[in-house]
Amino acid sequence: MGLGYRDFAHGAAKKLAARAQAALLSQTRSLFRVQGRLRSNEPVQILVCAATGAVIGAMIAGLHKLVDLLHELAFNIQGGHTLSTGIGLDTQRILIVPVVGGLLLGLSALIMRYFRAREIVDPIEANALHGGRMSIKDSSRLVFDTLLSNASGVAVGMEAGYSQLGAAVLSKVGQYFRLRRADQRIFVAAGAAAAIAAAFNAPVAGAFYGFELILGSYAVPALAPIAAAAMAGTLMDRALVHPESLFVVQQIFEFNQWIYLVFALLGLFAAGFSILTMQSVTWVERGLRKLPLPQWLRPAVGGVLVTGLALMVPQVLGSGHGAIQLVFDRDPALTTLFILLIGKLIASALSLGAGYRGGMFSSSLFLGCLFGATFADIVSFAVPSLAIHHAALMMVGMGSVAAAIIGAPLTMVFLVLEGTGNFPMTIGVMTGVIVSSTIVRLVFGYSFSTWRFHQRGIGIRGAHDIGWLADLTVGRLMRADPKLVQEGMSVREVRAKFPSGTAKRVFVVGEGGVFLGQLDLSIHEAKHDEVLDTKFARDFAINDDLYLLAYENVRTALTRFEEKEVEALPVLDSTVDKTIVGYMTEQYALRRYNQELERRRSADLGERDLFSISEPPAR
Repeated sequence: MGLGYRDFAHGAAKKLAARAQAALLSQTRSLFRVQGRLRSNEPVQILVCAATGAVIGAMIAGLHKLVDLLHELAFNIQGGHTLSTGIGLDTQRILIVPVVGGLLLGLSALIMRYFRAREIVDPIEANALHGGRMSIKDSSRLVFDTLLSNASGVAVGMEAGYSQLGAAVLSKVGQYFRLRRADQRIFVAAGAAAAIAAAFNAPVAGAFYGFELILGSYAVPALAPIAAAAMAGTLMDRALVHPESLFVVQQIFEFNQWIYLVFALLGLFAAGFSILTMQSVTWVERGLRKLPLPQWLRPAVGGVLVTGLALMVPQVLGSGHGAIQLVFDRDPALTTLFILLIGKLIASALSLGAGYRGGMFSSSLFLGCLFGATFADIVSFAVPSLAIHHAALMMVGMGSVAAAIIGAPLTMVFLVLEGTGNFPMTIGVMTGVIVSSTIVRLVFGYSFSTWRFHQRGIGIRGAHDIGWLADLTVGRLMRADPKLVQEGMSVREVRAKFPSGTAKRVFVVGEGGVFLGQLDLSIHEAKHDEVLDTKFARDFAINDDLYLLAYENVRTALTRFEEKEVEALPVLDSTVDKTIVGYMTEQYALRRYNQELERRRSADLGERDLFSISEPPAR
């Protein structure tokens, strides 16, 4: 009886387990069907971007309120003012908070390097090199560091943390649904757009931030997802915190045609100032590296220096977001403007160069506002009639400097349009923005973000997708049967091994296959008959410094072919032993590069290769 009951119970348990397994399998299949539908369904992707954009907007609203609260508590701010206005600050707190914040930031970085030493991938780098894949854990670290830096009161903004968080959230959503590479990159741009749109209460500017800075193009398939995310993020932020505009100017702007020449001149000077601003961060960073201090102490040293500056000019603290309206309202004297401009420039360089984390979005807007106001006062001495255009010149300066530093010209133009609603003013800002951003691009070649990549040794100039080039390496494309001759072979032996017409050029190698140079087979000509047995291959070897490395990508190879004006180059395993492992011709490299470009272009236009292998799921 007992045995039968146990058999019955065992059988029932097996049936229940089988049913549970079948239900789980059914749910899994259903989940993958949903993933498949999102992967190939553009309308559903737009809805997902909009829904997630609203979530990102709520996160940004919460972070913004948290930063304001931390500033109020840390600096004992009275009267509802913001930190960057410098009004109602406790002087004793100014002496303490930046230094303590720097110590905490340095210790946090020290601990995180011990447990998680890898670099944090930001949205631009993710889209350029990693197909839009970002880590939520790493991004949370950056958000925490940015929050701690902002709470310290130094001259950095939260924009880097905002865009990192937004991009990482939608990147994770895209990885979950196993999106194609092009769609994954769009999701990253949409996340950053939602964050910036919510942060500045400017959906159009946020959308163009996603296009220009994070995606690197104005692709038509990306328009709806990015715009939907930016709009949803802004609306959610408005519903939760009722944000104030970046600045409010009641003046109605109407300009004569000649004033646009003044705007262009302002853009010209703004370009030089922007380059100086970006370079100054590097100068501070290099200077602090020379000090005999551990790396984790550098933020505290920067905090001490910023504190000394802030005791004289409190407005250098914070990102400058709240101080822009103060400059518009109070119209400070030229001397005050100049002191504020130089002080804010130095404070920004000290903060970022010392290792505080944050962006230059708000700081560049404030610097541009001060620069435009200073320019307006100076030119008004020479041309008094320009005094009525003081506010306009401030906005042109703000847009010109910010566009040159951030590298997003249309973003700044639309930020002013959304702030003023005035079309003539927008055209004026566009004039300065075009001049400043073009000069910086041609003369300096970097925005602040790409300049920082350059300092880290990452060779990217924007978010354009070049990650696939990492797979298109010289080692994969080379031919593994190079024509080799030993250095000790006589000219007669070389002619016997490679009769006339069989090869144009061979590679001379020494012991162990070490590359020694190329040999032009013009030695077959009759004038060399007298040296057939007295001269050797090493005597005619040339260009021993012209070669490719197996790990280099095809674009590097094409650049070297063009610069050196050669048709073929040997491929070495490394520069240490110079062992030759193959060779590559310019014609073949160019053909494979163009084929891959065409395939990528077709994928971006929505074409699908029926015979291609499906992409593996995101890991």
